[in-house]
Amino acid sequence: MADITDAEHHIVAASYHLMKALQTTKLMSSDVRGILEKLDFHLSTVVKINEDEPDGDSIRELEKSVVSSHETITSLHLSYSKVWASGPEVILEYLEAVGEVQRSIEALEGMPLSRMSNGVLEQAKTTLHMAMERLQNELIHILVQNKQCFEHEYPVFEVYPIYEESVISNEDDSVEDASLKGRSSSETEDCAMDLIHPDVVPQIKSIADTMFAAGYAQEFCLPFTAFWKDVLAEYSMILYVEQLSIEDVKRMEWKHLNSRIRKWRVAMTRIIGVYLGSAKRLFDQVLGEYDQVSIACLIEASRGPLFCLLNFGQAVLIGPHEPEWLFCLLDMYEVLADLVPDLDTLFSQETESLIRIDFHELLSQLGESVRVILKELGNRIATCTSTTPFQNGGIHPLTKYVANYILCFAEYEDTLPLLLQDQEPVRESGDEEQNMDGEADPNPACALAMYLQSLTSILEAALDEKSSLYRDSSLKHIFLMNNFHYTVEKIKNSKISPYFGDDWIRKHYVKLRQHAMYYQRTTWSSLLTFLHDDGKVGKATLKARCQHFNTAFEDLYKSQTRWVVPDPQLREDVRILASKTVIQPYRNFVRKISDSIGEKHIKYTEQELGVYIMDLLEGSSKSLSHSRKR
Repeated sequence: MADITDAEHHIVAASYHLMKALQTTKLMSSDVRGILEKLDFHLSTVVKINEDEPDGDSIRELEKSVVSSHETITSLHLSYSKVWASGPEVILEYLEAVGEVQRSIEALEGMPLSRMSNGVLEQAKTTLHMAMERLQNELIHILVQNKQCFEHEYPVFEVYPIYEESVISNEDDSVEDASLKGRSSSETEDCAMDLIHPDVVPQIKSIADTMFAAGYAQEFCLPFTAFWKDVLAEYSMILYVEQLSIEDVKRMEWKHLNSRIRKWRVAMTRIIGVYLGSAKRLFDQVLGEYDQVSIACLIEASRGPLFCLLNFGQAVLIGPHEPEWLFCLLDMYEVLADLVPDLDTLFSQETESLIRIDFHELLSQLGESVRVILKELGNRIATCTSTTPFQNGGIHPLTKYVANYILCFAEYEDTLPLLLQDQEPVRESGDEEQNMDGEADPNPACALAMYLQSLTSILEAALDEKSSLYRDSSLKHIFLMNNFHYTVEKIKNSKISPYFGDDWIRKHYVKLRQHAMYYQRTTWSSLLTFLHDDGKVGKATLKARCQHFNTAFEDLYKSQTRWVVPDPQLREDVRILASKTVIQPYRNFVRKISDSIGEKHIKYTEQELGVYIMDLLEGSSKSLSHSRKR
């Protein structure tokens, strides 16, 4: 550059300030503004450079490089509204110009301070800043234009009915479908999705590398993180994730809360298991080489929805630890337990991350709540008392309640043993399984087996207590037989049966037969006493015995047609047992006395008696008072 006198310097300085004033006006075209920017660059350099300063030649070479790069960058800005949409050659030219400015800055910063070097350095930094602002805009444009849409369809649930009857209202035989265990068909799928079109990932990385190299890491990370933060917020809304206070959750009706919990499980699985896994892959592709930057951006982008989900879980835990909550809490626990590997992979380098800490704390608290409820379930069964006998000896709601809980435990056979093995087991003497060292078997499945069998033992004790309310001992045995049969059949024909074993089932079938025999004796023994004929009694006595038998049978018929045995096969077996007990003795009795007292005193034939016995235990009272006398 030619020498300039002081007068020329003042003229240039005046022109420079005039140009600065012109730049402030908004009434000019982009072409005129581009010309002023070039003039600004040249004048600012001329004002500040003095050829007498040291390293003048080197600085002038750097100046030429900066001027050339500035012109290239400005030209590309004017020529293309979006550089990264203009093809690889344009992108390469732009990146080379920016790289040249960066190298010039590094060289100038390595020189001794002088008015000459500072002037060029200031202009180089101005050029670089202008380029960085453009790169920010390019980044946002690429993200907006190439974002991939997630599959927003709400997941289809496979529904497993869990009938939760109220123990408190145990006189009501209704069954309410109070809870559904839903499994999303996609909950266990390992599927990472492309958050953005794969073809533009290298473009985003080139912008990241350029901005990081220029010292503009924060200027890249802020819009990049903010964009994905907004995307996740939008996706969370689609998954029905919303901020709810503890009071909001406490005020919810059970069905509404249960629905919320199901959506919470889906959102947890989709966001942590799928979305954030996909986000981490993208963030690592773009920022993985910059130490902790990638994970820091991922945490910042995801903290809002994640804390919202975790806070909801904490709010649910504040509710009462009632048995009716058990399966909802188990579902929540299983979702989190399944997601532990995903979460630990996402935040593997952030052991102190609040997200990770809160996640594991919620998982632990859910497990503890489940343990408390499992214990409370046994207490509730044991303390379920009645003041009146259950109508007609049928299946008590408590039996259905416990049996259905036990059956539903099969859906959690991987989780429950782990939660129960830390509990202090209650074993019966001689029932311990021993390992090779002589210690109790540590197999977690044993803990579940012991717990389940303890529930049935508590149930049996409660049923035995309830049976004492019956005045008629025959009905007492019908009641126990019905309830034992219901429990054993439910368990035997379910996936939970291995936790009870064949020996348990055999023992309970023995109990069933015992109650059937007790029923037979207490019901029909009194009738059989009337059918005794030793040949030494008179006709009047025989007639009286016939009359007493008829009256006793009619009373029995009236009461026991009202009694109920709901299971058709069990009912048939009991009737057959009754027929075998009564019909043959009645046949022999009638054969012996018919010639002596005449058929008119024999009210029922053996065939009629057999038919009437088949009317018993239907749950609908009938009467024989108007039967035809023979």
